[in-house]
Parts: sequence; structure tokens; C-alpha cells
Amino acid sequence: MRFTFLCRQKPGASRFRVAVIGAGPAGLSATGFLVCRGYEVDVYEKLPLPGGMMTFAIPKYRIPLDSVMEGVEELKDKFGVKFTLSTKVACGERRDEGDELASNSLDMLKLTEGYDAVLIATGTWRSRRLGIPGDDAKNVMSALEFLLDLHLEELGLKAGHLGGVRRVVVVGGGLSAIDAAEESLMKGAQEVYLVYRRTIKEAPAGEYEVRRLMRLGVNWIELAAPKSVIAENSVARGLVFQKMKLGEPDETGRPRPVPIPGSEFEVGADVVIAAIGEIPTPPVASECGGIGKYVGKDGRIAVDRTYRVPGTSVFAAGDVVTGPSKIGQAVRLGLHAAKEIDRFLSVKTLVSR
Repeated sequence: MRFTFLCRQKPGASRFRVAVIGAGPAGLSATGFLVCRGYEVDVYEKLPLPGGMMTFAIPKYRIPLDSVMEGVEELKDKFGVKFTLSTKVACGERRDEGDELASNSLDMLKLTEGYDAVLIATGTWRSRRLGIPGDDAKNVMSALEFLLDLHLEELGLKAGHLGGVRRVVVVGGGLSAIDAAEESLMKGAQEVYLVYRRTIKEAPAGEYEVRRLMRLGVNWIELAAPKSVIAENSVARGLVFQKMKLGEPDETGRPRPVPIPGSEFEVGADVVIAAIGEIPTPPVASECGGIGKYVGKDGRIAVDRTYRVPGTSVFAAGDVVTGPSKIGQAVRLGLHAAKEIDRFLSVKTLVSR
């Protein structure tokens, strides 16, 4: 996987320095573009390896780790990119999933002082909670937490936690739900249930992916929404679901799931995985030199048409701007932002002459 799409070797060096916060697909593609334009680029990542969710959440049969690391090694060896790993960059106090892997921290405002431009590409590392009674039980986790732990186990960075689990219930219908259900099956769970509040035709992952899992042995339950977690001594033993029917379209254009009174039923579980979406995680939890006012309640960073935070030398791209998306879109937006950084610094060059 090459991130240097435009060149085979580093061109003449520019006097400008760029920092990229986040080594996921958006950050790495932007880095590749910028080094091909001659900029000195430093990448900061809170996780112990680059790649973001390509390394720590997406199953290896979808994106092989060796492929990602080959592209990273090329950036380091041929283009002089410096990766500072296990380092959380933030402005103000905030906690996101995966932060426990960071052994160092840097103040974002101080970081910006040492660079001519900064790109924020920190993605979506906070999961939506089920928001039902009992969802704080010890064995209720997000899909992101579950997949991150599995990848850390595979990399020898953490002990496994799924051994001996008999029944796993995954709530959701997107790709993270598909991945969590399939990985559970591959890790030896005897029964895996995938439960979604709409029908298979509305599942964000697509009907093909759901049916593929059904052929592998995953139990599919549609038109059911979780109502509460059955817990004993803070340990989940199952879920109470309520049957749903489809109503009028909601703001997404999909039919709204409507509860059917008196239709509750229970499904036992040793592990409950909530795969109902992630939200953007900007490295900003305060005013942060004017940047904070451009962070919405949903976590997304509002940028102008040039991917720039207005009035600053800070840019943002990828899921931290759009919300959760696919790898291809994150790569594309990272490239667009890098082009705008190049234009921004080119104008700076002309003005300084």
C-alpha cells in the first residue's frame, strides 16, 4: 500500500514543516502527498503503530497489516517522515478509546508553534453507547473496544479476553457489527447473534455481508432493538429486546423503527458488543486558540472549502470532519486537504519574498 502516489523518491526539500496528527488513512495519504511536494512532515499517533483503524480495528483479511506497514516504512526510509507513536496530542483534557495505549502526551497549541501548518486527522475513536439500563456492565463493550483488543492480542501487545466465551450478542447492522460478529466466531464463540432494529435490506453493511455471515453460522435477528441489559453483580447475562416495525422514513431516508408494545423477548449473552456507530474525536476539548469554536456538538471539526480551520494554520480531514466513512473516502479527503496545505504554503512563500 503506497501513500506516496505522486513520486518514487523525495524531491528537493522545502523550508516548510508540517505536522500530521493521526496516522490513519487520511493522515497517511496526506503525508504521502506532502513529502512528494518536498515538505518535511512529522506524524503524531497515540497508538503504538501507524495505520489507525486499518491496523487496530479492520480485520486483516480486509486490509493486510503487512501492506499498511510497507507503505509506512517507505514514508520513513525513503522520504524521511518521522513518526512519534504512543503519543496523545490534545488541547485540554479529553479521553477517547485507545488513549490508554499512549505513554506520552503533547499540548496541541505548543505543537502548532513549531510547524508552518498542522493537519488534524484523528478519526472517530469514541463509540456510541447503547443508552439503556445495565449498559455499564463489565462485559458490555463497544465494537471498537472489542476489535482493538483483538488486534492488540494478535500483535502480542495484550493478553486475549475471549477465551471460553460461549455466546456473543452484537447489536448493530454496520461493518463494525459485521467485523465484531465474524471475529467472535473465528475466536471460538459457540453462538453469535447479530441483532438489528431494521431489516436486512436497510443494514448499512449491505445485505450481502449479512447473508455471508449467516452462511458462516451467525444468527441474524432483525426488527429488534435493545431495551435493557440483564445483569447480575455488574456482569451482563443477556439482553431484553423489543420487537420493532418499520414506520415512515426518518431524516436518513430509511424507514423509522417503531416499537411494538408488549413484544419484549430475551437473548442470553456472555459478551455484549454495541456496534451502533462511532463519533469524531478531535484533539480539542477547550477554546484552544480559537479552534474549539469550530468543533460541533457531534465532535466534527467545521472547516472551510480549503479544509482549513478559519483564521488558523490548522487543517482537518477524514472522519474527524465528515463523521464515520469508508477508507477510500478518508484517503480522498486526506489528499484534498494536503493539496490545500500545499497551496496555503505556496502563497506563504510568495508573500515572504
